[in-house]
Amino acid sequence: MKLTKFYLAALVFPLLMLQSEAKSKGSGKLFSADNPNIQYTGRIDFSNPKLPKFWSPGVYVQAKFKGNNCKVIVHDEVLYGNNHNYIEIAVDNQKPYRIQTKGKTDTINVFKGLDNGEHIITICKDTESGIGYLQFAGIICDQLLPLSAKPKHKIEYIGDSITCGTGSDLSVVDCGKGQWYDQHNAYMSYGPTSARLLNAQWALTAVSGIGLMHSCCDMKIVMPPVFDKVNLREDSIKWNFSKYQPDVVTICLGQNDGVQDSVKFADNYIRFIKAIRGHYPKASIVCLTSPMADFALTKVLKNYLTGIVKSVNKGGDKNVSSYFFSKRFNHGCGDHPNMAEHQVMAMEVASYIKKLKNW
Repeated sequence: MKLTKFYLAALVFPLLMLQSEAKSKGSGKLFSADNPNIQYTGRIDFSNPKLPKFWSPGVYVQAKFKGNNCKVIVHDEVLYGNNHNYIEIAVDNQKPYRIQTKGKTDTINVFKGLDNGEHIITICKDTESGIGYLQFAGIICDQLLPLSAKPKHKIEYIGDSITCGTGSDLSVVDCGKGQWYDQHNAYMSYGPTSARLLNAQWALTAVSGIGLMHSCCDMKIVMPPVFDKVNLREDSIKWNFSKYQPDVVTICLGQNDGVQDSVKFADNYIRFIKAIRGHYPKASIVCLTSPMADFALTKVLKNYLTGIVKSVNKGGDKNVSSYFFSKRFNHGCGDHPNMAEHQVMAMEVASYIKKLKNW
């Protein structure tokens, strides 16, 4: 009985706090995070449906509201007591903008000057797992409406800091200034951008510094063992792959591995492809070169991937291919691609997928 009361309190207390928050902020009604009209995409922990929790970059929430005003409520872990996540907010076809949380709970006024009609809002986590989790707590608006069905096609982008959008957004904080994550922008990175070009859903399975068999910066994890987790950085919370079955999976690993023994790298890569295939039996798997790699690493990655794809195809899996980026993209922070380069990369990836899948 005590456990039941505790559990109920854990669910009810946040809702009461949010109702109080809504009243204190003026007009509008609070719609809690478990409202069926709110759509979620990405690896999310729904153990508390009133406060769904997510770590990965690119996780996004969408809703349709009626009225000229809308607020969203998010909770930030504030990891280490000072990390504050960035969030991308887009309404209809207006230019998206990035905002940073200020505390444990933020009530964000989405847009001023909206007309009194119907609008669709997208809220996307721009920063990655290592910056801490976000919890979506609800929406304050006059009326919440049902959304259309999600796009038919789904894409998953596996990778490292490049896929996270690290070091790409210099619009507010220059390289070498502020915190290391002040230039993160997952929403505008090549994955989500290419997905939007193809009218597809997206999911980013990426961690800065991670590799296939060797990660940088004394990181204790590599991608294959943590691929099945919601919080990849901490290798925790099993992910249910049935919740998101992509049509296409891209793999962009190797930058942090560097030049490796070709046989060992190929063996590890092929095992990882087989593991992905076990979760996604029908997906097209596309192996990408690292877009920020120098000439030497690009050369060996092309050789690795050519041999890997040939071996996998010969072994019976014909639904695996490779794509080599047209050039090096490294004008962001720490030699990462900047936002303009991510747009070019996105067009390349979208063009390849469009041809591959006949979308």
